[in-house]
Amino acid sequence: MARVAVVTGGTRGIGRAISAALKDAGYKVAATYAGNEEAAQRFKTETGIPVFKFDVADFNACAEGARAIEAELGGPVDVLVNNAGITRDATMHRMRPEQWNEVIRTNLDSCFNMARAVIEGMRGRGFGRIVNISSINGQAGQIGQTNYAAAKAGMLGFTKALAQEGAARGVTVNALAPGYTETDMVSAVPANVLEQIVARIPVGRLGKPEEIARAVLFLVADEAGFITGSTLTVNGGQYMD
Repeated sequence: MARVAVVTGGTRGIGRAISAALKDAGYKVAATYAGNEEAAQRFKTETGIPVFKFDVADFNACAEGARAIEAELGGPVDVLVNNAGITRDATMHRMRPEQWNEVIRTNLDSCFNMARAVIEGMRGRGFGRIVNISSINGQAGQIGQTNYAAAKAGMLGFTKALAQEGAARGVTVNALAPGYTETDMVSAVPANVLEQIVARIPVGRLGKPEEIARAVLFLVADEAGFITGSTLTVNGGQYMD
């Protein structure tokens, strides 16, 4: 029976590529989204992947969403990819509390909310795969992104702790730290700034969403049970730790 996989923020950018790759690999996939109705419906039409709208920053919404996904897809969630993320960039002396809180809630609290909704079932069945999509900026930091960098760095600690809790029950938890990738978020960066970023990437280009998705497939495979608590960096050599 095909395993059920959930990708948060799964209808656009890296999330879309992950959702599509999982479906092509034989998983039954559900993609969540928060607000872009047009993009979500277009994604659903083009891929045939069901979409579920709820706020991953809301604990109760995540619990209800997970139940709805399991009911519609006809099985428990075996694979969770915490991909949903937003930016609210500002330097610290200009950052408003709401900019900090929105990013922490959507990017970091969501990992707890979604994992909490599925972890008991994974532990009970003796199998689970959780992948948290962090960022190169959670590893190296970035000017104007104290909120984003803090959230993405927090995901790495979350990953290591939960990996230890799940290891004896067949639940692996890993993080993926993409570098700068061809997405709407990166395309919003001013051209002159983007040129400077690419100049610092040894391979000389941005990543492709499909390259990030390929790494996710590796981590969620049944055969990847000895990989847990790890951070896989996919950044073209820009940051090496």
